[in-house]
Amino acid sequence: MTAVGLDRIVLAQKRISSHIRRTPLSVSDTLSTHCDFPIHLKLESHQSTGSFKLRGATNAVLSFDSKAKKAGLVTASTGNHGRALAHAAQAEGVRAVICMSALVPDNKVEAVKALGAEVRIVGYSQDDAQEEVERLVREEGLNQIPAFDHADVIAGQGTIGLEIAEACPDAELVLVPLSGGGLAAGIAAAIKGRLPQVRVIGVSMERGAAMYESLRAGRPVTVEELQTLADSLGGGIGLQNRYTFAMCRDLLDDVVLLTEEEIAEGIRHAFTAEGEVVEGAGAVGIAALLAQKVDVRGPTVVVVSGCNIDEELHNSILSSGSNAVSAAGGRGR
Repeated sequence: MTAVGLDRIVLAQKRISSHIRRTPLSVSDTLSTHCDFPIHLKLESHQSTGSFKLRGATNAVLSFDSKAKKAGLVTASTGNHGRALAHAAQAEGVRAVICMSALVPDNKVEAVKALGAEVRIVGYSQDDAQEEVERLVREEGLNQIPAFDHADVIAGQGTIGLEIAEACPDAELVLVPLSGGGLAAGIAAAIKGRLPQVRVIGVSMERGAAMYESLRAGRPVTVEELQTLADSLGGGIGLQNRYTFAMCRDLLDDVVLLTEEEIAEGIRHAFTAEGEVVEGAGAVGIAALLAQKVDVRGPTVVVVSGCNIDEELHNSILSSGSNAVSAAGGRGR
């Protein structure tokens, strides 16, 4: 029995439905032609904070009682979760402190500040930022909402799977960006609960894919955090991981990895062929199809997880081709 089941995800959907957008599921003509099967893009990049993270953060914040909210909330983030938590906390009038490393892109830091959250820049890795979170929990009594390894966060992200199952019941494959596993675990639990025949494949980058290395080792392991165009997929999964490791191990059918050049091509395709501005992490599913890293056997859904890419970096990728990868050096969940 999975740690976060279908019933919990259905409850999350009821709780957050008036607080988030039901995002579009659009057919990509170009990718459908490329793959010889219908390819649907689940555009979580259209969420009001620019990524899927708003679902999990909102579900977690709304699940707290008034005493916990009064104490304040804290998290470590590579950007998108911090922005989502800042948004959800602001809506509830709750103090939020977002801890991020120096690898987080400036545009994501500024977006968090704009929502009224307190920002702490600590060290050069997600682990460094997490140490500051733990200090604030210990010394100031703040309540932590992790970016992924939290039952309410996972359930919130799983609502995407419910929407996919309803809108595309003939799907054969779902491609999901894979980092700490909150998105992949939640979607896989929802999809397997509603459409058990559907394959769910996680997609990550070659540079510092912590969940992939952990699954290969059979336990959570530490992986060096490296700069990558898919910056939102950076960071570890936690050696004391409670939920997402086991759920990804049990529910994902496969994991594929991409080079920086392949991710850049996914970003370019999203803009030039689909008319969508997509960050590196959000483009990995598209990139996997373009690079023929997955076996497409029928209608496929690609989760486009976010659009929060630095404008200068995006322009560089569009104008410079694969050279933008080395020029940008990646960027810093």
